[in-house]
Amino acid sequence: MATQAKPPTPAQKSRPYVPRRSVTRPDLATFAGLILAFGGIVGGLILEGGKLRDISQLTAAIIVLGGTFGAVLVSTPMHVLWGAARRFGHVILDRTDSPDEVIDELIGFAGSARRNGLVSLENDALQVQDPFLRKALNLAVDGTDLQEIRGMMQLEIELGENRAFAEARVFESAGGYSPTIGIIGAVLGLIQVMKNLANIDEVGHGIAVAFVATVYGVGLANIVLLPAATKIKAHIESEAALKELKLEGVVAIVEGMNPKLIRSKLEAYQREASEKRAGPKNQARKRAVPPQTAPAGN
Repeated sequence: MATQAKPPTPAQKSRPYVPRRSVTRPDLATFAGLILAFGGIVGGLILEGGKLRDISQLTAAIIVLGGTFGAVLVSTPMHVLWGAARRFGHVILDRTDSPDEVIDELIGFAGSARRNGLVSLENDALQVQDPFLRKALNLAVDGTDLQEIRGMMQLEIELGENRAFAEARVFESAGGYSPTIGIIGAVLGLIQVMKNLANIDEVGHGIAVAFVATVYGVGLANIVLLPAATKIKAHIESEAALKELKLEGVVAIVEGMNPKLIRSKLEAYQREASEKRAGPKNQARKRAVPPQTAPAGN
């Protein structure tokens, strides 16, 4: 026979739930990488006796940027393009929640549910800022079957990942178009050279545009677009792992687990997820360790 939850004490009532807000921080690695990349290129140019104006060609920039983003518009549905534009902010700003803070928030919910019953989380769930966690908690409070909760939220994780990876592929596509557009700019510059062989000034300008357009195309692809796609994918994997963590926490709350056990479970889950994201390095290290063999019997 199920025991009735004890009514909350005045001390428990006096501690209202304070919604946890995500902190947005500048991604210092992105800024450091861009400074190092552009600094290395410009520094190498100067060391070779060149000048900054040698690679400052507005015509080449217009050709490469206009051609690249025009090709992206042609190849990408508009709703995916808007999503990719918003997701580019993840390259510049780090909006990833701290797993430790998420675990602390879930433990707070677990303690409240254990003291006052699962229904006591109804008002708190409405104040949760994260849509995924809010939906999972509302399903739990509404008495939804545990398997239904897991199935629905797993489906939401998968759909979110598919949508996010489609947005990341926009930058991969742009990184593929950019060098080719740079070659088109080079050809256009050489056409101008051929038309103005008698005018040495026009010849020099055309050659400059030709080579600078190629530099812009290759540089844009390999310094900005393709690295942005890689970083966005890393954020997508981190977000998916964090959602899995939240789901496991809500499931444990519904099962009525002790908050201390929930913390141990979630911390172990977080360590395992971190090892999976580390990927080939850990696996290669494990393969490098020879298996222990039992000593042969006499």
